[in-house]
Amino acid sequence: MNGRHRAIAAAFRMMAATGADRWSRGVAQGQGVILTLHHVRAAQTRGFAPNALLDITPDFLDRALRLIRAEGYDIVSLQEALARLRNPKPGCFFVALTFDDGYRDNVEEAWPVLARHEAPWTLFVTPGFADRTARLWWLELEEAIRALPRLDLALPDGRFTARTETDAEKNRAFAKLYWRLRRGPEAILLSVISALAAEAGIDSVALVERECLPWDTLRALSGAPGVTIGAHTLTHPMLAKHDADVARREIVGSKERLEAELGIPIRHFAYPVGDPGSAGPRDFALAAEAGFESAVTTRPGHLLPEHAAHLHALPRVSLNGLHQNEAALRALLSGLPFWLRSRGRKIKSG
Repeated sequence: MNGRHRAIAAAFRMMAATGADRWSRGVAQGQGVILTLHHVRAAQTRGFAPNALLDITPDFLDRALRLIRAEGYDIVSLQEALARLRNPKPGCFFVALTFDDGYRDNVEEAWPVLARHEAPWTLFVTPGFADRTARLWWLELEEAIRALPRLDLALPDGRFTARTETDAEKNRAFAKLYWRLRRGPEAILLSVISALAAEAGIDSVALVERECLPWDTLRALSGAPGVTIGAHTLTHPMLAKHDADVARREIVGSKERLEAELGIPIRHFAYPVGDPGSAGPRDFALAAEAGFESAVTTRPGHLLPEHAAHLHALPRVSLNGLHQNEAALRALLSGLPFWLRSRGRKIKSG
């Protein structure tokens, strides 16, 4: 956990200690919240685990659902969340649960917990992961750095070198290289990480096979009570980094492919990565044009009445491995961190 994350954790603890997460609800809490999750699996004790922020444990998921219920909040499907945005139920705060990418542990570890609580959930699937043709490049980068004692890369914006012998060195190198690549074109990011993976002997297809659900499981899942399947593009690109034709093909193609494979209507969409640098107004318009009823970002925030007019740019709140405790969860559900961040301003559609 870096300095920024430690400061956030301290703020959550302060909100809990002062009761601010409770008394602020009337001001800061929206109508509801959509939670973003990725992996649900047992904690791993590794000194170098830069993607661990994507993981929560089954125990924390269970405790989170218990707390949500204990607070009197409704756990609803994404479809019901849209209905409540359009026709609010005063005094009935709701929580919708969404899982991105289509990981095996969502079925093996998360689903039993969700079923025990009778909690509906949405799984946003990338067909390329089910096909084993798309790449989990962030995991490739982690595995390559784990395997290599040194990095020496000729990048378009200059050379990148780093010792990666210790866990501390690996963590520093990952953070620096990850964000440097994220700032540039996605083609360069993919090329550089592909070369690193080859140097380290990492099999990118095997990683996807290990982590992601196959089509047979997705077909069985698609008819299950309480489960909604949504689309997450064909190959998981950061859409804003590509031209409109590529973005349209990724958005429309994911809907068409999932409907053809699963035999069900696909009504909801999630933008890969989902921050302002990865999805913007053009992509929101493309998702609406493709016929999705809603599309979710990773821009943090609660759902406000104004979001009924911006259903293809909905915010979500990350439930992640950095803050697996009651104080953090209460703060996130209160809406106070996001109200303070925006200084109470109205939403922005761009």
